Amino acid sequence: MTVTAPGTALTTTTIVTGSPASPRRRHAGGRNEQLVSWAFLAPFLIAFVLFMAWPILHGFYLSFTNQSLTGAGGDFIGGDNYAEALADPVMWGALGNTAWFTVLSTIPLVLIALVMAVLVDRGLPGQWLWRLSFFMPYLLASTVISQIWVWIFNPQIGAANNILKALGLQPIAWLQNPDTNLMAIVIATVWWTIGFNFLLYLAAMQNIPAQQYEAAALDGAGPWRQFWSITLPQLGPATALIVLLQILASLKLFDQAYQMLGGLSSDTTRSIVQYIYETGFVGYRFGYSAAISYVFFALIIILGVVQALITRRRKESR
Repeated sequence: MTVTAPGTALTTTTIVTGSPASPRRRHAGGRNEQLVSWAFLAPFLIAFVLFMAWPILHGFYLSFTNQSLTGAGGDFIGGDNYAEALADPVMWGALGNTAWFTVLSTIPLVLIALVMAVLVDRGLPGQWLWRLSFFMPYLLASTVISQIWVWIFNPQIGAANNILKALGLQPIAWLQNPDTNLMAIVIATVWWTIGFNFLLYLAAMQNIPAQQYEAAALDGAGPWRQFWSITLPQLGPATALIVLLQILASLKLFDQAYQMLGGLSSDTTRSIVQYIYETGFVGYRFGYSAAISYVFFALIIILGVVQALITRRRKESR
């Protein structure tokens, strides 16, 4: 800084008020920040490696061995397990049951949840009660849900058959009949999990600007026209998310089916997850069950990629 005293000759005095940090100090400071960052990340990374990365890698290795639950085997056998899995009719039947359950459950879980959200969003009396009653079943454990619906579907004293009798129809052995047991599981699953989709739709509807409805009303649009022209198009991203989450959840069908059927399985209700369980923990074939798991995992990845491509093309076409 240059200071000139008035009335005197020009005098230049340089006062050093500060200097930038040296490269060595900057490097040390950056290293300390990195150490602090890694210290915060360490618990998550350790948990991720122990409970995610290592089981995935170890399970993939087991799929190439003849490892047994009893500890026998463990020899590397190459792709024999995968070849057997791809030629296994029981595995493909279980995949078919899982796919059929996914279709039967996903459609009502999307449509009914949308209707429920519209009713609450349009101002039903006692909205807090409707929201609580719609979402409450989702908070219950699968064991509770399964026991409730086992009582409802009881052939002698169940509420389902009492309703059929009141309508003049013949009672049905819901869980014992191979023609109806999968549908009974679908009904229980829809009642159990629809509250989550309802909340997602309700949150998406409440984010739609009210000015759009006001402008549509001024133009003479009625409730139905407002729904089809404003509400439904803007629920596209929420619908895509709900469908994706519901498909992934339905593909993991196991606990409610296992509990409602008492641990039994049939050609019409055996899901792919249950077949993996039966192969590994009942048949003691850990290596083969691991191979089936990774075949199922590959199919889910393919499904996710296809849906992502379809969603991207829809966005680009707009």
